[in-house]
Amino acid sequence: MSKNDLKLVGGWYSPFVLRVQIALNIKCLDYDNIEETLNPKSDLLLHSNPVHKKIPVLLHADQPICESGIIIQYIDEIWTNAPSILPQNAYHRANTRFWLSYIDDKLVPSMRNILFAEDEAKKTHFVEVEEVLEVMEDVLKKQSDGKAFFGGDNIGFIDIAFGSLLSWLSVIEELNGRKVLVEAKVPALVKWAETFADDPAVKGFLPETEKLIEYAKALQQRVAAAIK
Repeated sequence: MSKNDLKLVGGWYSPFVLRVQIALNIKCLDYDNIEETLNPKSDLLLHSNPVHKKIPVLLHADQPICESGIIIQYIDEIWTNAPSILPQNAYHRANTRFWLSYIDDKLVPSMRNILFAEDEAKKTHFVEVEEVLEVMEDVLKKQSDGKAFFGGDNIGFIDIAFGSLLSWLSVIEELNGRKVLVEAKVPALVKWAETFADDPAVKGFLPETEKLIEYAKALQQRVAAAIK
């Protein structure tokens, strides 16, 4: 496939864009990476995703596909070369989608709230994050069957969804001086995170924590200014 047939409209800071990048890497697909600044939003983004006006957007032969989860399923269905990202079994696919929703409904909002909440309110959200990690620790142990990833021997959909948040987890840890991904509480997850980050489809694509911290501080200042 020509590289120009695939274009990814995204941003280096977005875990949802990272999800798509990892999926493309797993399938060994070449693509043009189009960095979206969002300030202001580009005509390409507004034209490609007129409903939500959000990244990521994958352009395949100039046809837009939006929302990271939908994009990844599209990639897996169009490029059927191994390894598959979603399980072949219908029940296992449904179960995988359940855990994707769990991560996005429970973990992502709690992490976002930690970034922008007042100090006292952050305590509740840290507890929420820790509870999700404990649940995912159990899921990893049950679903991996002793293998490296949630998806077995290879990175799967759950790995991509959860792993895309690792850099942002490091950000909230550093900004608040409180560790959540610790071996004493979630040893299997800690080992999994190291293996995930070292995988060829991921290595070099996780954003640097220090760079994300600067981005997070700028976001916090922008939000604080808007409240005043």
